[in-house]
Amino acid sequence: MLPLSPIQLLESELYTKKKLQVWVKRDELIHPLISGNKWRKLQYNLEAFKQLGKKHLLSFGGAFSNHLLALAAAAQKHQIKATIIIRGDGYDDHNPTLRLAREMGLNLVFIDRANYKKREDPAFQQQLMDQYQADFLLPEGGTNAWALKGCRTLVDEITFQLSAEPDFICVAAGTGGTSAGILEQTKQTKVLVFPALKGDFMEKAIRNISKTKLPTFQCFNQYHFGGYAKFKPELIQFINQFHQAHNILLDPVYTGKMFFGLEDLIQQDYFPEGSSIVAIHTGGLQGNLGFNYRFGNLIPSPEL
Repeated sequence: MLPLSPIQLLESELYTKKKLQVWVKRDELIHPLISGNKWRKLQYNLEAFKQLGKKHLLSFGGAFSNHLLALAAAAQKHQIKATIIIRGDGYDDHNPTLRLAREMGLNLVFIDRANYKKREDPAFQQQLMDQYQADFLLPEGGTNAWALKGCRTLVDEITFQLSAEPDFICVAAGTGGTSAGILEQTKQTKVLVFPALKGDFMEKAIRNISKTKLPTFQCFNQYHFGGYAKFKPELIQFINQFHQAHNILLDPVYTGKMFFGLEDLIQQDYFPEGSSIVAIHTGGLQGNLGFNYRFGNLIPSPEL
């Protein structure tokens, strides 16, 4: 069990002017590599892996994905044999995500994009499980029932730390698993979801992930900046300004877009005066290293 992540009140003239309390649940501080929602998704999966007496875990991920590196670090920490099927042409030693994952002992298997699209096909999954002699399948991004259990703990921690549920919780979304887990546990809080992907499918995806009836929530689909892993100059400028103002690193795939959207909604007076808002920092800062490798040193990166 890793320590409780802190919750930090942000100071800003804008928030004071709008009479809002804006907190950040700093899950990126849980662990430098197994951080944020990746730790919460992996925690109970790894417990189940051990309790069920499994021997070899197999999963899927992109060459720069947070899930890939978090799985590598978690597998090393818990001495678990793990293989990850990667969408890509092959190993690149200049890619910091792949390099670190290989150094930690994760077995990296590269397949072409056409085959990778079959990652949710049960027959293809079984073929890979047989080929690599794996006996525990973890979906891309780590989202399953055990992952949702881990994400539900976010609400309990926030409620404990603030002595009450906040009026709003804001969270970035890729697969929607973190959002689904939060929604399963909230009682009064309104959940605002900021998808990193282009499109209006996220609400349906979140509801499909959960096996329970979820409360009302809102997706803000206009802050994707072109889609997954896409960006525009104003996003980079915001990430750097946010770091200067609060000494908090953001990433350009998830948290940067979510905080940009939150700031924009505050400017538009979306939130009633006196509201308490908690923004979840879902981690993923290792991705900044790969981002800067691909596009130049545009944003600050953590030291890993």
